[in-house]
Amino acid sequence: MLMKTYTYPEYAYRQSDEQRSGEPQRHAVLIVGAGPIGLTLALDCAARGLRCVLLDDNNSVSIGSRAVCYAKRPLEIWDRLGVGAGLVEQGVRWQVGKVFFRDELAYQFDLLPEAKHQMPAMINLQQYHLEEKLVAACEASPLIELRWKHRLLSLEQDTEGVRLTIETPDGVFHSMADWVVACDGANSDTRRMVGAEFTGQAFQDRFLIADVIIKDANFPTERWFWFDPPFHRGQSVLLHKQCDGVWRIDFQLGWGADPNEEKKPEKVIPRIQAMLGPQVEFELEWVSVYQFACRRIDRFRHGRVLFAGDAAHQVSPFGARGANTGVQDADNLAWKLQAVLSGRAPEHLLDSYHEERAFAADDNLLNSTRATDFITPKSRSSLRLRNAVLELARTEAFARPLVNSGRLSTPTPYLNSSLNTPDEELFHGRMKPGSPCADAPVHNRAGQPDWLLKHLGHGFVLLSFGPAPAVEGLSVLEIGRDLIDSEGVLAQRYDGRPGTLYLIRPDQHVAARWRGFDAAKLQAALRRALAIH
Repeated sequence: MLMKTYTYPEYAYRQSDEQRSGEPQRHAVLIVGAGPIGLTLALDCAARGLRCVLLDDNNSVSIGSRAVCYAKRPLEIWDRLGVGAGLVEQGVRWQVGKVFFRDELAYQFDLLPEAKHQMPAMINLQQYHLEEKLVAACEASPLIELRWKHRLLSLEQDTEGVRLTIETPDGVFHSMADWVVACDGANSDTRRMVGAEFTGQAFQDRFLIADVIIKDANFPTERWFWFDPPFHRGQSVLLHKQCDGVWRIDFQLGWGADPNEEKKPEKVIPRIQAMLGPQVEFELEWVSVYQFACRRIDRFRHGRVLFAGDAAHQVSPFGARGANTGVQDADNLAWKLQAVLSGRAPEHLLDSYHEERAFAADDNLLNSTRATDFITPKSRSSLRLRNAVLELARTEAFARPLVNSGRLSTPTPYLNSSLNTPDEELFHGRMKPGSPCADAPVHNRAGQPDWLLKHLGHGFVLLSFGPAPAVEGLSVLEIGRDLIDSEGVLAQRYDGRPGTLYLIRPDQHVAARWRGFDAAKLQAALRRALAIH
């Protein structure tokens, strides 16, 4: 596809050694689908020393902007994998959103009112830019083999492994894997191959995406959402700024819209002119019409095949929950695969992947469905109620939390996970077992400014507020020695009184915490976090 601001790369197809020899090789991890989730998972596996093969039936990045909003937690994950800073530099930072009802501001919000975080609340970046950076990082890793133009035809599995039949431009060959992770999207062929159920709700409303190059655009770098605006009566419109001078506009079209007709320039251009005004110059970059569903797979693990991203769950695009939660799937899974393959944890640790990520998916589905119902009321009474909320929100504080134009993605804590060790003592704040670690500014041993999360995520870590004994097989990060909490933010966010200890998982989540050191309790919590019974 030709675009004015972007040239699509074409990645080379190559025969693999096993394809040339005709002898199947056994791989520890084989990932299907080189979209954002598959690429992230490959990088995370490699960061943990796991070799992996990544298959994709195409040889380029995704067409169109697609997922454009990336939240703070996925940015922290990508930063751990060495690509976060580049994404933030290229993307458009924002944290303020405004909601308009007709032609007046009804409500606005700040995604990150709390200061002193390294990563921004959100960046906007076209998906093709994201994928290109992730591909480059994968190609630079000696532990990742990217195989383009490789299509999975079928698989068979038993308790020992998975046998795969793969089609390429040079014919069909076979391969083997200990574990297969399906990241092949909403229309996952792998899901069909294992007979997985996919249940939920499909929505009939259609939306138009228009990526538009606007000359002299005077919109601020914010998320703007209109209900029933004068330029698109009875429907909703969403506006985001992307990089390269491109703006993303979503127009609600209604149930009866013809997708082929609505994509035509003669239909799209008048809508944009009505919104921007006749004097504003613009060019169309990319146009698409979409419907969506809110649903998930029955089990995230089917034997030796695991599912992540859109292959496991789908949500509406309002709230930026699709790619963001998929990246957190990869974050949850990679360390567990490494623990099982290294023999440190039993195979049933991988059952906790379903336990934790299905719980997160259900949370996202609930929020996504509520947002969709608010944006697209299904009855006259629902529409009247929605409009009354928007009217009240202009002047009444109590109504503002009820406005739902797609509440933005936030991580779901695994508060009831079987891997957690419950608190025995009183703690304040949000760093409960199962929660993702909050970042905080610190200084390192050399006295240089640093961030907490840069020291977490490579394995299990014992975070100690004060002196702590060495623990065999466990990294100890002592505040006051290894890191200096010079501003007191770390102690405040973790309720870190002297003697407080946190056991942090390899995915930067809290596994357990105590007010003092107890070797037996620490070992029991570590075994529990690895599902060793």
